[in-house]
Amino acid sequence: MTLIRVGEVELDYERGGEGPPLLLIMGMSGTALHWGEPFLERLREQFDVIAYDHRGVGASSRLDGAVTIEQMAQDASGLLDALGLQSAHVLGISMGGMIAQELALAHPEQVRTLTLGCTYCGGQGSALADPADLQELVAAMTSGDRERAIRAGWEINVSEGFAREPRPWADFQAIARRRAVAVPVVMAQMQAIAAHDTKARLPALAAPTLVIHGSVDRLLPVANGRLIADQIPGSRLEVLDGVGHLFFWELPERSAQLVSEHATSKV
Repeated sequence: MTLIRVGEVELDYERGGEGPPLLLIMGMSGTALHWGEPFLERLREQFDVIAYDHRGVGASSRLDGAVTIEQMAQDASGLLDALGLQSAHVLGISMGGMIAQELALAHPEQVRTLTLGCTYCGGQGSALADPADLQELVAAMTSGDRERAIRAGWEINVSEGFAREPRPWADFQAIARRRAVAVPVVMAQMQAIAAHDTKARLPALAAPTLVIHGSVDRLLPVANGRLIADQIPGSRLEVLDGVGHLFFWELPERSAQLVSEHATSKV
C-alpha cells in the first residue's frame, strides 16, 4: 500500500484494476484488507478500485482522541482530490456507508453512483445491534485475548452457517493478525457511529443509490437498509436472504455484480 497526504493526515491506500474509479470505504474496526480478495478480484475486473485505511488504522496517521463521521467523509473527499480524481463510484459498508452518506451529501459532485451496504442513517426507526450482542463483542475486544476478539468479530459479522466455513474463517483470521486495529481506535469509531444521523437529510441525496443488506445482519439489522432506501428518492434496495453483515464475504460474486450493474446502468 502507499501513503498519500490528505489534508492534516496521511492515508494508506491501494489501487488496482481497469475501468472507472471505484472508492471503497470500510467499516468500523476494518482495514483495506477486510474487503477480501474474492470480492476485490471481481471488482478489479470492472473498476479502478481504490481501498484505503482510515486515520488510526494501519500505516495511516495515528488517531489521538475523538473522530467524527464528517471528518472521515472529508478524508474520503480529500483522497479523491489527492489522487486527481474529480469523481468516482462509491461503495461504503457499515460505518463506511455512514461516511459515504456524508460524502455524497457534502460533495455530490464527487459521487457518480452510491452503493450503501449494511449501514445505518440514525434517527427514528434506525436500529443498532442487540445490546447483548454488542456487550459480548465489546467484552471480547477489551478482554486482552486476541483470538477471542477475532472469533467474536467473525461470528457477529456473518451468518451462522457461514461462520462454520473453515476457509473464510482462516482468511479472516489471517487478515486480523496481519493488520490489527487498536481498541481505542475502534472505541472512537463506535462513538462516531453513535452520533451519526443523516435521516432528515437523505431525501436531498442526488446520487443514484443502491442499498444492499443481508436479511440476518446482527450488527445493523435489515430494517436499517429499508429505512435508508425509503428516505432516498429513486434508490433501490437489494436484500440478500440468509446473509449476515459482511454480505460481500458470503456472496462476493453476487455483491460485485450488484455494484457493477448499478454503476453501469447509471452511466
